[in-house]
Amino acid sequence: MSIYKKLSPFYNLALFYFIISFVLRIVLFFHPITQSSFSILESLKIFSLGLISDFFVFIVASVFLWLYLIFISNAKYNKPSGYIILGAFVLLFLYIASGKSILDEYGGALPRIVLIFIGIKTALFALLLFLPKHRDKIRFWLFAFVIFLYVLLILQNGLSEYFFWNEFGVKYNFIAVNYLIYTNEVIGNIMESYPVIPIFSALFLVTGIFTYFILKNSKAYINDIPNVSEKLKISALYIGLFIVSLVAIPTLASTENSKNVFVNELQANGLYKFYLAFENNHLDYFKFYKTLPNEKAFAILKEQYPTISGENTSRKIESDSAENHQNVVLITIESYSAEFMKNYGNKQNITPFLDSLSQKSLQFTNLYAAGNRTVRGLEAVTLSLPPTAGESVVKREDNKNKFSTGFVFKQKGYNVKFMYGGDAFFDNMQDFYSGNGYQIVDKSSFTPEEITFSNVWGVCDEDMYNKAIKVMNAEAKENKPFFNHIMTVSNHRPFTYPNNKIDIPGDIKSRDGGVKYTDYSLKKFFAMASKQPWFANTIFVIVADHCASSAGKTELPLDKYRIPAFIFRPGVQPETCNKLMSQIDLMPTVFGLLHFDYTSKFFGQDVFKSDYKPRAFIATYQDLGLIKDNVLTILSPKQRVRQFELQLDKKEGVAPDYQIYYDEKPLKTERTDLVDETISFYQTASDMLKKKKYQK
Repeated sequence: MSIYKKLSPFYNLALFYFIISFVLRIVLFFHPITQSSFSILESLKIFSLGLISDFFVFIVASVFLWLYLIFISNAKYNKPSGYIILGAFVLLFLYIASGKSILDEYGGALPRIVLIFIGIKTALFALLLFLPKHRDKIRFWLFAFVIFLYVLLILQNGLSEYFFWNEFGVKYNFIAVNYLIYTNEVIGNIMESYPVIPIFSALFLVTGIFTYFILKNSKAYINDIPNVSEKLKISALYIGLFIVSLVAIPTLASTENSKNVFVNELQANGLYKFYLAFENNHLDYFKFYKTLPNEKAFAILKEQYPTISGENTSRKIESDSAENHQNVVLITIESYSAEFMKNYGNKQNITPFLDSLSQKSLQFTNLYAAGNRTVRGLEAVTLSLPPTAGESVVKREDNKNKFSTGFVFKQKGYNVKFMYGGDAFFDNMQDFYSGNGYQIVDKSSFTPEEITFSNVWGVCDEDMYNKAIKVMNAEAKENKPFFNHIMTVSNHRPFTYPNNKIDIPGDIKSRDGGVKYTDYSLKKFFAMASKQPWFANTIFVIVADHCASSAGKTELPLDKYRIPAFIFRPGVQPETCNKLMSQIDLMPTVFGLLHFDYTSKFFGQDVFKSDYKPRAFIATYQDLGLIKDNVLTILSPKQRVRQFELQLDKKEGVAPDYQIYYDEKPLKTERTDLVDETISFYQTASDMLKKKKYQK
């Protein structure tokens, strides 16, 4: 058999992919949303360079097909190798099924998914090993399934690209990545928006038809399995094309430089655009959201910050008292919802220490998290910036040398550190904090003797606090004030922690246990800290990074953004602040308490200043919200704006200041002033970042 016929699975699937991509480009070319006319040269560029790009993307995407085909053989079922391989599969299956594999440290569905995959592989290998007379038939149906899967994915991607274009007028971008993050909400939206059953029924029928014809012209590969020499030739050809593709794909993407955006989008390969969305993590505000003329946006912003001038937020912050250079310890608690605390109505007594500490502190009862991921919380308290569209600044490439809380502290002569019990490279934290002048203390800084318990996220909170005490004791001897930002890890799935610490065992992986152990660890930290000479001269700032869950009945459910926050100052009388405020206001308020004089670029404000106007920012990756005057205004892609009246859903037994549940009723008459103000905040923040005006 010629080598050409043995390449038939590749070229038949490739031809099918090219046809689907070509038809898709034709459809999108004439789609009503494609409001543009194209010259002959532009049309040629769209279809010629688009086809070449599709070819190289297919080469990369067919790596799994190559791996599957290259391992098809009869020799591996010979004795004794067949029994050895089967035994290895069985042992691997038993290891994962034991519930004590490394996968179980993470928890969730991953161990079950891998167990099912290994189970299927083991069963199929056993069938092929013990039923040699039926081996060809079993192999044929496995081959048919692989071809069916590729055809299905090609068609599914084509449909997805069409619907995405129908919605946004572009190929995949970060919104598509966002769809993977918010799976429940997205699936619910799809179920309500489209006739899913007819569409998928038709999809499977069409997939079956095309699979039949591709299989008919490709089965020569398994009817006469290539020998080792032929597989080496196929592999050499494939690997060569694969390497060329890795260079060609980004090179072709660089040719998408037309001033006509539709030319660039139609030429682009959707799968590569999806990959770039993961890499770039940015959603261009000015392309997808409602905007104002820039000068008007900054003029509206000036109403919030009267002393700014021009298109920036730079202003002098001055105090009428002498500066106080106390130490500051900022603790951001992982996934800590307000509803966990007693004041907000919780009756499980899972935060006894923090319930008690809050009553001895300056407590902020009406504070909202900026987002629903750790990087958003870190961004809020570090950069004091509204949550701009797309990924957090923490994870963006341009994340260094920003105007930050750490920078202000360093100007005042402080040592500045970020402490994290896990590996700081996760979520780009190391790159972000080191790039903004923080020293990093993470798991790599621990000696083996300093680690008593760890899981996939890092050392337990007790170990982190023990390390923090050692670091702060050393810092206190330097006769310089210190600012240390500690990020906790224990209140995170898989919710494992040392046993015999609290009344909920650490190995049952309980959310309540994670919360209660986090509280227990903080109690131990304060017990240790209170014995240190630097304790009385230290301010402790405690705030959640985000809530435990973001899912709700609405796009931005308020109760899923309400978080606890308080400032404990040894020897200072407790008080309560009931003003509506944002996570981004917390550190500017701390600077106010310290009476710092400094030039600020922060969007966050000292809530005790007379010119502070209560408002809060809450957002997902694409929905950007502003809470003000009992109205929630939401900006979304496609220049969409929605407003909701917030009606309190009062819960019995909870004091007025701690009520967190609201019904969001569509506003009957648009509050244009609030729409413009919302646009002003998010547009100017995006402009500042885009033009690098938020640098230190």
